Amino acid sequence: MKKKTARKNPRVLFWGIFAAAVLAAAAPLLIPAPKEAFPVAAFGRLPVLEGGRVKPLDTFARNSLLIIRGTQTLPLKGRTVPAVKWLMDAMWRPEAADTQPVFLIDDPDVRGLLGLTDKARRFAYWQIEPKRDEIHTQAQHAAMVKSAERSRFQSAVITLDSRLNLYEQIKNTLMISGDGDPAADMAVFAQVVPAALRVVHGGKATAKDRQAVKVLSQLLERYRFLAQAAAFRPLPPPADRPADAWTSIGEAMLKPSAKDGPHPGLADYALMGRAYRGSDPAAFTEALTRFSQWAEQERPGMMSHARAEVLFNSAQPFVSGMALYVAALLAVFAWWGTRRPEAEAAAKALFGAAVLVHTVGLAARIALQGRPPVTNLYSSAVFVGWVSAALGLVAERAHRKGFAIAGGALLGFCTLVIAQHLSASGDTMEMMRAVLDSNFWLATHVVTVTIGYGSTFLGAALGVAWVGRKHLVKDPDPEMTKALVSLTYGVICFSLLFSFVGTTLGGIWADQSWGRFWGWDPKENGALLIVLWNASILHARWAGYIRERGLMVMAVGGGIVTSLSWFGVNMLGIGLHSYGFMAQAFYWLAAFIFSQLLLIWLGLLPARFWEIEDEEEEA
Repeated sequence: MKKKTARKNPRVLFWGIFAAAVLAAAAPLLIPAPKEAFPVAAFGRLPVLEGGRVKPLDTFARNSLLIIRGTQTLPLKGRTVPAVKWLMDAMWRPEAADTQPVFLIDDPDVRGLLGLTDKARRFAYWQIEPKRDEIHTQAQHAAMVKSAERSRFQSAVITLDSRLNLYEQIKNTLMISGDGDPAADMAVFAQVVPAALRVVHGGKATAKDRQAVKVLSQLLERYRFLAQAAAFRPLPPPADRPADAWTSIGEAMLKPSAKDGPHPGLADYALMGRAYRGSDPAAFTEALTRFSQWAEQERPGMMSHARAEVLFNSAQPFVSGMALYVAALLAVFAWWGTRRPEAEAAAKALFGAAVLVHTVGLAARIALQGRPPVTNLYSSAVFVGWVSAALGLVAERAHRKGFAIAGGALLGFCTLVIAQHLSASGDTMEMMRAVLDSNFWLATHVVTVTIGYGSTFLGAALGVAWVGRKHLVKDPDPEMTKALVSLTYGVICFSLLFSFVGTTLGGIWADQSWGRFWGWDPKENGALLIVLWNASILHARWAGYIRERGLMVMAVGGGIVTSLSWFGVNMLGIGLHSYGFMAQAFYWLAAFIFSQLLLIWLGLLPARFWEIEDEEEEA
């Protein structure tokens, strides 16, 4: 009876840990948001048009603060300020926002140019503003230099100038920075228009009418500036107009609808601005509620989409996934070290929860974008990690030794870290490039070839595990080694299939888009190299040229080939698939390749070679 209960305990433990891990990942949705005087969360759910995509203000605020500061929240005076609250300050209380340390400046030469002598990394706008013109001039000069040839200072000053431009656009989106009352400006505008029209049409005009023309011209100039400077368009079109006919505050003031008059949202946004500047939460809530109800009536689909995206932003599934992958990897090490069934159950439960959270996050992105899973470099990192982890989960059911969990967890974590760094460049659900705007080919070629990437990386991770066991484990279990080699062989076969099919489909897409099946583009060459490398491993094994060691060492080499195809082509700055040089990614890529070459060298050495040398010296 005792033995039977002992056998059941690991299963109970598995489900208990699994449920606890999933619950921990959902914690951001379960913890109530801190109370604010103003309805910050409700304001963040309003949809806007920016970058060609409708998104909630919460997304725009998070992306903007991430670009400017490097974080999605603002620590201020002992509390954490949400990105939307910072956005509201920047738009309606710029005098307060200008004092907040949001500008990330790492380069010492740029800090020297600004006269910033303290060791802080983040600075307020008021500290930079005196040298604003000089920063812009330096950035213009640096922009004339090719990206690959720019110095560290030139790259840093261009980055700072773009951050300042974004911040200044935000400050002049809903009202001109420094204005006292946007609602009063609109009221004056409505009053002076009739008098100005009398002057324009040659009617009898009084001195007051002529003064109205002067005031109107000043207001028109200000609204033209608002139309040009706006960082986003906050006014959705009514139901009877095209879905993409969004307008900014300035545009709506300059071109009111002849049929319906001013946009209903104009007054509400102006009243929200007045209430926020005047610290009147009740008036703000009233205007916000009125506008939200109108938008819900006219554009219910956009409103529901915005709410769903805010929920996704709050959940942050990929951050939770990273933590769970690390926990699973540590649990695997504990399992290998103790051989206890409890540790095995914990490793499998944590890894299963990590894959589930990763899957939910990936599915949510697909639903929000209305696109297949891979649309840009960020989404490819998320998908490559998911493929590796999902394959690891499936493979672990066949080879119950923990290697597949370790490889899948390691790759899941690393690729999500890469994705996290890539997200710092802005909106990760950006509009598609014209050449990629095809859901059919995104769902076939891109997904298939990316599965090839992920599975090849998993094979490389298993090869790394083999090298580690060879040198770190004194008496490795032959059965475990055999299982590891067999698993790697199966993964390489899987990789060859998907990389070959994906590359072939890419050629067909290229023939339809560019009129040629193959053009020796760097990305095409990289995809072909992955196919050839996987094929060479299998042929060498079948022909007897390599055995266990050769198979595992070549599997490690597959990670190098795949990394060059995945990221390396972006470093070249040429070709139809190159999306820009990334200086920081170059150094990380070089470090990764060097580490893999070192592991290949270690794999070719005799097992625990240092002990052999010690024995020879003793003899």
